[in-house]
This record gives sequence, C-alpha cells and structure tokens, in this order.
Amino acid sequence: MSVITHQIPSLIIRPLSAADSLQELTTLLHSAYRQLANLGLNYMAVNQSVAVTAERVAQGLCLIASEDTRLRGTILFRNPQQTHGCGWYDRPEVASIAQFAVDPTLQAQGLGRQLLQAAEAQARLSGATELALDTAEPATRLVNWYTRLGYRFTEHVQWSHTNYRSVILSKALV
Repeated sequence: MSVITHQIPSLIIRPLSAADSLQELTTLLHSAYRQLANLGLNYMAVNQSVAVTAERVAQGLCLIASEDTRLRGTILFRNPQQTHGCGWYDRPEVASIAQFAVDPTLQAQGLGRQLLQAAEAQARLSGATELALDTAEPATRLVNWYTRLGYRFTEHVQWSHTNYRSVILSKALV
C-alpha cells in the first residue's frame, strides 16, 4: 500500500502500524460516531472498548489518515475472503468496509472521500468487483452521501448488536 497525500499537506493515508495507539483510534471512533449516538443509533463504534477495536482491526486492513502523529480518520477494509455475515457479504466478489470515521473537526472536507477511495483501490487490488458497507437505515445523511458516491441499496440486515435496521450498500468497481 502506497502512502496517499491528502489536500492538507501534512495528512497521509497509510496502514495502521504497531506504533499507532489503539486507544487513540478508539477515541477517534467514539468522537466521530457521537453525532450518530445522539440520534439514538447504537453503532458498535459508539462505545466499543480498545479490546474490541483491536479485534476489529485484526479482521482486515485498517487504513488511517494521520497528521503528524495524530490520527484524523480511519477505515477498515475487508477483502472478499474476510467479508461475510449476510447474503450480499457472502458473495465471493464482494469486499467490504467498516469502522469508517473522520475526526469531527475535519468532516465535510474530503478526507472521508479519500479514505473511501483508498479502500476502493484496495478492493480492486484484492480482485473484488464490488465494495459494500452497512449503515443504519435511519442515518439518511450517510445513506444519501454514499448514494451520491455511486453506492446502491442491495438488502436490509438486522445485526444482533444494533438497535436499528441496516442497509447494505454496494458499489460496482471498474
């Protein structure tokens, strides 16, 4: 994975390293998901422990956006062999993303799109022809954002750890 320079010169997107703090990553997740929690949506990242963060990053390739030594964003990419759990995710050509977060002070500035593009590039490299994700159906702002970026609805899922119905969105990769 090559390092991607963001529009902010000191910001790079790279794989999580052993030197990065899982506590800082967990704090970033809590902060980024706070607005969704305030809507009553119980995403796993709202209050997961550092141990859960470690378990989740071990499930794929965790990319981070860092500025100097600060973590500013993250996205967890899972290749098709690591993607499973519902009908669409179980398809052999589908990769997925999870645990996607941007520091609230940098949201709506293009960093999320850059992280998503990095995951899409990883999906292509893995041989996937689709990149999928799930989010809360009531999170219409997020659903609309993903739709504008070319993701489409494929199915509904009710995960055991959430208090909402999820939509599975997927994008065909070219």
